[in-house]
Amino acid sequence: MLHPENSEKYKGLTVNSGVEQPSIVNPYLKRGRFKRRELSVGDMVEGILKGNVTILSQAVTLIESVNPDHQAKAQEVIEKCLPYSGNSLRIGISGVPGAGKSTSIDQFGLHVLDRTGGKLAVLAIDPSSERSKGSILGDKTRMEKLSVREDAFIRPSPTAGSLGGVARKTRETIILCEAAGYDKIFVETVGVGQSETACHSMVDFFLLIQLAGTGDELQGIKRGIMEIADGIVINKCDGENVDKCHLAARNFRNALHFFPAPDSGWQPKVLCYSGFYGLGIKEIWDMVYEYVDFVKGNGYFAYRRNEQSKYWMYETINEHLRDSFYNNNEIQKRLAEAERAVLAGERTSFTAANELLEVYFNKK
Repeated sequence: MLHPENSEKYKGLTVNSGVEQPSIVNPYLKRGRFKRRELSVGDMVEGILKGNVTILSQAVTLIESVNPDHQAKAQEVIEKCLPYSGNSLRIGISGVPGAGKSTSIDQFGLHVLDRTGGKLAVLAIDPSSERSKGSILGDKTRMEKLSVREDAFIRPSPTAGSLGGVARKTRETIILCEAAGYDKIFVETVGVGQSETACHSMVDFFLLIQLAGTGDELQGIKRGIMEIADGIVINKCDGENVDKCHLAARNFRNALHFFPAPDSGWQPKVLCYSGFYGLGIKEIWDMVYEYVDFVKGNGYFAYRRNEQSKYWMYETINEHLRDSFYNNNEIQKRLAEAERAVLAGERTSFTAANELLEVYFNKK
């Protein structure tokens, strides 16, 4: 096929090569010009106390880092912020995946901020992949209204393999947020079911979001998470689902009668609402504030805070012991051999574990 430009008809015409396009990179740009200045501990603490969101985010990233130098620096920041913490209302929010936790938090946050003012921090925990170890961290996209508020701070964090449905460093993040002036803290968990005790051990009120059609009274009794809930709410109570939600609420109320009375003396309530349409939100927060007044009146609020501090002291000890064990050079040398012996049937799992522990403690 003959192209038109090669035709004899256009023999006298020439095609220019065009203007050479400049590089998209500025030749006058110095590589180190925009390098972020590393903040000192004092700079970080000062920025956090002033409510600087950028510095607060950097400090949270420091807490989540596994770098030993970062961890040491983060602990210094936490220690200096500790005297300014403890002055917030901490709310844990959990539920099965798809129950509408993120959408509900969007409505809850707007209601609380408009009702009481102040500042709100949302610590959204996102599950990490067992294969890639990555997280989407997309919960913030469901909080469209809350994410544009200047008085709200939303921080998604990966679970990074931690148990209890809550990120390993959320406890320390709460301290930093409180020091930054956030007087209301929401902790949204991944909703893994019966292992939410870690979240319960760092909040003042534990709210469980349920859906209609998830079982009868017997199924409710079997769920250990219901035993630690201070309030249960049935979401998506709208349209044709209203009757089902009220039936589910009645079933949950019946199930709660089979549990022993909570240490707080508070009888958990079961309410229905619609997070999407914003119906019944006021009643839920009336319940939350009624609970807070109740436990502050009988002294359980302060007691629970003290018990939580003690719990996290022991959790930190367990974590450091585990890390110390697996990072021990002698253990790392023997671990592969012990694993091989167990798989070959030469040794039981318990015998191999005891031998490794004996090596570790004798070497210490």
